[in-house]
Amino acid sequence: MRRAWWMYAVLAMLAALALPAAAQAAQVTGVKAAIVPIPGFAETGNILGAGADVEIEGKLEGDELPGGLPLQTRRLVLYFPAGTKIDPAGFPTCTAEKLEIKGPEGCSKQSRIADGTVGVADQIGQGEATRETGALEVYATPGGGVVAYANAAAPISAQIVILAHWETAPAPYGPKLTFEIPLVESVPGALAVSGTALHVKAGAAIKKGGKTYYYGRVPAKCPRGGFPGKGEVTLEGGQNIVTEVKVPCPTRSLKGKKK
Repeated sequence: MRRAWWMYAVLAMLAALALPAAAQAAQVTGVKAAIVPIPGFAETGNILGAGADVEIEGKLEGDELPGGLPLQTRRLVLYFPAGTKIDPAGFPTCTAEKLEIKGPEGCSKQSRIADGTVGVADQIGQGEATRETGALEVYATPGGGVVAYANAAAPISAQIVILAHWETAPAPYGPKLTFEIPLVESVPGALAVSGTALHVKAGAAIKKGGKTYYYGRVPAKCPRGGFPGKGEVTLEGGQNIVTEVKVPCPTRSLKGKKK
């Protein structure tokens, strides 16, 4: 009986080794967020009430798809702290139609409110997945909306136009920006492209008619513990991943007073 027990145990172990490894559930890692100055504009950055850029980065990891790729991202929602001021007034605009026809060349440079990079991956044929870092540009649209243009030129060929809209979230958040992301094939017959990383600096300022316009401003007050932020990623199939961050409170206000 004892020998039979060991034999069954060995057979069970061999059977387990023969089974394919379970897919790793997708997860968001390496998330960072910071409020930084707008290049060329003094008195901007992590200052209460000031115009600023927000720098955001993170990675999506998972191996649910062939080639060890994560499921495709279908929605991205970014939550900003209560009191954040978003004001597109004064900024030129662009449209999804212009980006689809001409790319970024069809838009005024002053309508661009964010830029950065996006990691993409696809399995074309058999074998390992192809990975690439593409350019990401975000523009203000008529009516106060937003449109993004992601361009992975080679070896993956994928140009993605992504519409987004602003809403107001419940406290402790304020403005929230929702991107609805379409499925895009790099080549006919391939899987839709997976997003794997994001690094973006969002926020802008322009001078016009002797006046400076800021697309976004830091809240005038900061809660104890720092500004709260949150990101939600929804994947093909419905999995939802939520990540929360805190950004340190500024040490001074726009008027120069120490906090």
